[in-house]
Formats: sequence, structure tokens, C-alpha cells
Amino acid sequence: MKTMRKLVSVAGSAAILAFAMLGSVACDSRQELIIYNWGEYIAEETISKFEAAYPQYKVIYRTFETNETMYPNLDNTYDVIVPSEYMVCRLINEQRIQPLDWSLLPNVTQYMDPMLRDLTYSNDPEINSEIFDYGVPYMYCTVGLAYDANRISIPEGTTDPEEIWGVVFDESNAGTIGMYDSMRESIGVALNYLGYSINSMDENELNEAMQLLIDQKTNINPTYGVDNLKDKMVSGELAATVTWAGDHIVMLDRLAELGRDDVDIQFVLPEGSNWSVDMMCIPANAANYEGAHDFINFMYDPQIALENCEYIGYSTPNTAAREMLDPEIANNVYYYPTREVFETLEVYYTSSEIEERYTEIWNTVKASA
Repeated sequence: MKTMRKLVSVAGSAAILAFAMLGSVACDSRQELIIYNWGEYIAEETISKFEAAYPQYKVIYRTFETNETMYPNLDNTYDVIVPSEYMVCRLINEQRIQPLDWSLLPNVTQYMDPMLRDLTYSNDPEINSEIFDYGVPYMYCTVGLAYDANRISIPEGTTDPEEIWGVVFDESNAGTIGMYDSMRESIGVALNYLGYSINSMDENELNEAMQLLIDQKTNINPTYGVDNLKDKMVSGELAATVTWAGDHIVMLDRLAELGRDDVDIQFVLPEGSNWSVDMMCIPANAANYEGAHDFINFMYDPQIALENCEYIGYSTPNTAAREMLDPEIANNVYYYPTREVFETLEVYYTSSEIEERYTEIWNTVKASA
């Protein structure tokens, strides 16, 4: 069109432009595939590689920060969502996600770590036995403390929750502590510090945890967030933060990129803390069931799984991808727990009673002065 612009009239140019626009719309007959995932949770080229491998799809990619901010949006139409296991259990109960067709997931069948099927995801035996009918593990991690060893001292080798989480409740660290703006993680940290189950429904224990978090907010002024906490640790603005193990790897990568040696970010995992797995699921109202399976299966291609694992920093459930990782990462029990370490940790359980009570506690904490 550019070579013709001096030879046609203004009216002719407008007609040609309109025709071209109509033609481009008509030519793009691809099916929409809407993905709803966590922020900073996919490698930069994964979507373009998927669209190249499956040219029949046009991906629309949207993000959320926590399970709780994702949940109210599920009346919208998404084809693949990536909730954590306790939210998956809730969505199964509420019939908000639909069963998978495993015959359409050959990569998952071949490469998913079989150990993950043996772990406990729910205190409801029926839901626990059904979870892999509805979800495919995407990434998993543990919840621990990231801290600058130049500013914070923690006894070497300790797994004592009181010693480890004591850092985020110590008033001498006021103004330098990060907390996840997420009710299960933050309430879980308080319960774990106090020596209680992160799934406690004991009113005395819950009230004690709530008061601890209120006192922390008042006296320590923690920075609440999710992705921003990584940057604040790397910059030295924070001395310690609650973190998923995968975010620790991201912090180390960013320190290396910046060439900083004045910040020494270490990670430690308390006994009784949380481990979690984010799972790819298909909502009950999904419009592209077949495309959703193609996307999930593509994510289990070993090279794609490796690229995402290395970019995100979290632990891959893909056995072939793990074999290609740096051994220092693949053999680190904080990132890839053994069965014995898994047995010292808990997943978050879910029920209407748990969700209601924990939401009430978290709202009270956030509203406190």
C-alpha cells in the first residue's frame, strides 16, 4: 500500500484501508484461548512458542496476585486457571472446575513426578483422591524466610519455627520486614511461629495468631505485597521477608545480574511450614476445552517446562526438566523436598468454615490501626 499512496485519491486510499482492515479481521480466524495465571509466572517466550506450535489459537493472557483475588473473578470466562491446591479443592467442592481428559495429556502422563500423586492435599479423603482428575501440577514450592545474612542472624541448621519466624515479629527489625499480602500465608506464619498447625480451627490458637499479626502491623510496620517483596530484598530495603522458595531463586538471580555482593540473601525452611503446588485447571465455564488441554500438554514439553522453571525459579514437577537443571538447584531440599521433608510440612486445607474464619481474621488484621 505504501508504494501506491501517491497514485490514488484520498477516497481510494480510504477504501483500500477499509478493505485491508476487513481482510485482516477475516483472516484471523484463530480460536481465543484465555489463560489466567499468577503475575511473573511464565517465561517471556512461552506464549509465542505455543501460538507457533498451535497456530489455530490466539492466547489472551491475564494475571492475578493471590488465590483470594482470583476467586471472585471466576464468573468471567477463562480456559485455563492456575490456583493453588487448597483453592483447587475448594473449586472441586463448588463444581467450579471440570474433569480433565487425560488421554489428551500425553506429556503430563509421561513426565509428571509420580511422587506428587502420593502426597496429601486435603483432609477430605474423597477430594484428595480426585484432585488429579481436575488439576495438573504446574509448579510447587515451600514457604520459608528469605533474609540478608549481613543483617539477620539465624542459627545454622535450625528448623525451629520460633527461631526462624521470630525474625518477622522482632521489634528490632521494625520497618525492614516483608509479609505476603495473602491471608493463608500470613496467618500460617503466625500459627507456625506459635507452634500450631497452619490449618488450626482452635479459637484460642486463632485469636492468638490474629493478635500476633495485629501487634506486628502496629509495632513493626511490615511491607505487605507479593512480587514487590523480591525487589525490596534485592535493593536492601528489606532485611527479611516471608517468601516462597522459588522467589528466593529469583532474588539470587537478580543479585547476580546487578553484580551486588553487599546483600547476602539466604533461605531457611521451618518445620511445620507450608508447601504448595499450583495446578493448571479448566473452569466449568471454559469456552475452549480442547485448546485448554493443548496448552496444558504443551507446558509439559520438557524444554518448555525447563524454560519456565528457570525463568520463574519455582520447582518443576516435570521429571525430564528437573534432570536438565543445575544440580545445585535440583538437589536442594528447600526447592525439591524429599519425601521425608514433605512429611514435616503441611498444605493448606480448605472448607467453608476455614475460609470464613480465616477471612474474618485477615480482614481484622488489615483493618487494624
